[in-house]
Amino acid sequence: MAAEPAQARTAGVQPEGRALLGALLVHCGALAPADLERALFEKERTGKQLGQVLVELGLITTRTLAEALSHQHGLEFVDLTKVRIDEEAVALLPEAIARRYHALPVGFDDGALLVAVSDPTDLMAHDDLRLALGTDTRIVVADRTELDAAIAEAYHLPLDSVETFSGSAHAPSVEDLREASAESAPVIKLINELIGRALKERASDIHFAPGPDELVVRVRVDGVTRQLATIPASLQPAVIARLKVMGALDIAQRRIPQDGRVDVRVGGQPLDLRIAVLPTVFGEQVVLRILHGSFKGRLAMSDLGMGPETEAILRRAIGHPGAIVACGPTGSGKTTTLYAALDLLNEPGRVIVTIEDPVEYQVPGIAQIEIDPIAGLTFARGLRTILRSDPDVILVGEVRDEETARIAMQAATTGHVVLTTLHAQSASGAIVRLKDMGVDAGLLAPSVNCIIAQRLARRLCLKCREPYSPSDAERRDFGLDRHGSGLELYRARGCEDCQHTGYEGRVAMYEAMLVEGKLRRLIASSSGDIFATAVEQGMTTLRESGIALAVAGTTSLDEVQRILGDRAL
Repeated sequence: MAAEPAQARTAGVQPEGRALLGALLVHCGALAPADLERALFEKERTGKQLGQVLVELGLITTRTLAEALSHQHGLEFVDLTKVRIDEEAVALLPEAIARRYHALPVGFDDGALLVAVSDPTDLMAHDDLRLALGTDTRIVVADRTELDAAIAEAYHLPLDSVETFSGSAHAPSVEDLREASAESAPVIKLINELIGRALKERASDIHFAPGPDELVVRVRVDGVTRQLATIPASLQPAVIARLKVMGALDIAQRRIPQDGRVDVRVGGQPLDLRIAVLPTVFGEQVVLRILHGSFKGRLAMSDLGMGPETEAILRRAIGHPGAIVACGPTGSGKTTTLYAALDLLNEPGRVIVTIEDPVEYQVPGIAQIEIDPIAGLTFARGLRTILRSDPDVILVGEVRDEETARIAMQAATTGHVVLTTLHAQSASGAIVRLKDMGVDAGLLAPSVNCIIAQRLARRLCLKCREPYSPSDAERRDFGLDRHGSGLELYRARGCEDCQHTGYEGRVAMYEAMLVEGKLRRLIASSSGDIFATAVEQGMTTLRESGIALAVAGTTSLDEVQRILGDRAL
């Protein structure tokens, strides 16, 4: 959309440099010298801007003022009565900001967003608008009266609700901008609807992934991502800016990763959204991680789906000082398992402290700490301080380095129950991982009580799962012959209730290794096959746990193999 040029009566003025507004108006014949003198006297008396005084005295119209200002500042003048306002352009700017800055996006020209203002002298406001919009922006000038009407029509407002801010004395700060951005607007409504849909589908994460032509919105449901919606590329800057404003992030910075958070309530339930921004070749990618801030989102030990033997091992391990380590990849439910164990320990006679990144569940009666590396609060530093505060039970969100691992294991040998998570593929592999971190085998052996490896597999939809008899290859690969020749398994089919995926919800596969006897001696001596010894002592492996779930009809063999890969065979 091309902007209209200024009217002819100002177009011929070519003063050297930037002419004073009064001189420009006199030069083009729009204002008599005597009227200018009168207006300048009133300006000095009231402290108002000259243009405002000229309009209030009836010496010029708002349109004449806009045309003169556009010429004075070398900007284009746009006649809003003759231009069709682009709705996609309007959607980029929240209503509250449009009203506060008295500005309106009107269209696009050569890739730039044209933003109409009535006061081109407010440079601070223009800078804030560019930050809010997050895209290439070009300022054009419009008649104030026409702009009032256009803003009211664009946002469906009564005309008298549009506020006019004239002069830099009224220019809002960036903090005001962020506050205003939280109010109603088309882009905000879009994001709220997407979050609502994601929650309805039980999503754990929402991905806003930029591409060359559109912004793709994906959700992770039951550990698998699927597309939720696509957003036109023209709206991408506004959507990303809104998400960054939600997380109190720097909307002007687009070349570095950023992390933030926002607390919301949906249906009366508190939710904690963690926001991660990552620059990509097509723009910034934003991922929202959905955490249930209430303790109501947690599962009790009886709800985890553990077999009776695995649950008995965990209950036995937490009954004595020592470390309980939950291992597995990100999103495998490790923290949920440890919090279920914490529930059994949470009683008035015990002092319980957690240090996490982030705090995923808020539990009454427990002191919970969230790390803040920028402030110097790391896992290791926080853990050292916690040990000086006389705790009985400590939950360390994750062991990431040798120092944290060593302090946690030392605490486990000095009378504390320590629960922690670790990224390792198996229970026996956790020992190797801790040793690789630099923890001495002589410290590990007496400190570790139990290691639980786990994965989350999708549950088959009970309304559409399809029965079948396993093939000879499946019987051989998964060792199903011991279940008899008449074994019936189930596979995914898909229906309306499960979004045609064949699965709904998730179930955990567990591998619990109780460290005692021969196994403890093997760890101390750093010799022997820890995994073989654990199986010899009765440990149920992840493979066996997954196959048992498939035989029970809870999940499918395909899902077990997807989760465990070659370990399933």
